[in-house]
Amino acid sequence: MHESRLPQAKALKLKAGEWVEVRAKEEILATLDERGCLDNMPFMPEMFQYCGQRFQVFKSAHKTCDYLRGWSIRRLSNAVHLSGVRCNGSGHDGCEASCLIFWKEAWLRRVRGDLVEILPAEGMSLQHSPVVGSCTEEAVTSATRYLSPEGLTLYRCQVTDVTQFTSQMSFWDPRQYIQDFVSGNVSSGLAGATWADRFLDATLACVRIFQATIIGCFNEVQARRKRKPYPCIHGRGPSESNEALNLQPGELVEVRSKEEIERTLDQDQKDRGLWFDSEMLPYCGGVYRVLRKVGRIIDERTGKMVRMKHPSIVLEGVVCRADFHRLCPRSIYPYWRESWLKRAQDPGTTYLVNERDCAD
Repeated sequence: MHESRLPQAKALKLKAGEWVEVRAKEEILATLDERGCLDNMPFMPEMFQYCGQRFQVFKSAHKTCDYLRGWSIRRLSNAVHLSGVRCNGSGHDGCEASCLIFWKEAWLRRVRGDLVEILPAEGMSLQHSPVVGSCTEEAVTSATRYLSPEGLTLYRCQVTDVTQFTSQMSFWDPRQYIQDFVSGNVSSGLAGATWADRFLDATLACVRIFQATIIGCFNEVQARRKRKPYPCIHGRGPSESNEALNLQPGELVEVRSKEEIERTLDQDQKDRGLWFDSEMLPYCGGVYRVLRKVGRIIDERTGKMVRMKHPSIVLEGVVCRADFHRLCPRSIYPYWRESWLKRAQDPGTTYLVNERDCAD
């Protein structure tokens, strides 16, 4: 792993719900090495548009999931996700994955009321940093792609490089859940000013952490036994019907029941190559609005741009809550086959999603 030559950034220890301001472009560039990275985390060209803007912290990004080598949770430090700030793919040839962006705390300032903390990005005088000016906006842009030995264009982003700026975390490490609680990641966001409200919010957070811990340990044992994880999904395919609904953005759809969806899945829990994840089960039976179709995404394992062979749908406010995956805060959009959905019969019925858990 390439080690950054930059000094360690001063930790802001940001918590969910706090307000921050994204630093100016020049300040951020001064924190980056020649590869456009800070502590091996890439700063992407899609992020420049947010410089100078203020956002609420969605969640602390002290851990994240990794699909590059099987599935695991990995540790990182001094990073957060911001509410509603997702990658639009403009710097990566229109990738439509809409991943929640990682932000190093060195790229942000804490906002308290109308006051902004004016601190150097590295907790030091930037003009004394020996690497100030080593990165440019052009360098950040050019770092998004490279040629393979076969001459193919491959892409690089935060998702493809997740193992470069994270470290391995044992599944039983309790510090991850302590940080989930302390950072406010598992707070409902509904606690009022009274002691009773705060106590109830903290109690519910502890219950969610306890549940995630038990499920995480159980699934780890199941994986070592080469058995199915909880909750178990039994594919009974091949698909009964591949009828295209030709869904359009804005339409209301109802997610089919677990039993109906299982009849479309093969033994690998897939419908025509698309995996149905257990995190999608809580949405079964709910009514949601179509956000858009997804046609092209970057394969995070290979860096290749791939095109969907069959329509995949993203639904508004429907994200991975990681209840069965150790409370990862990444909030990935699940992709839905049209065979898992049906047009809603009652447009007046909607499923309400806590905005703290969706960060659209």
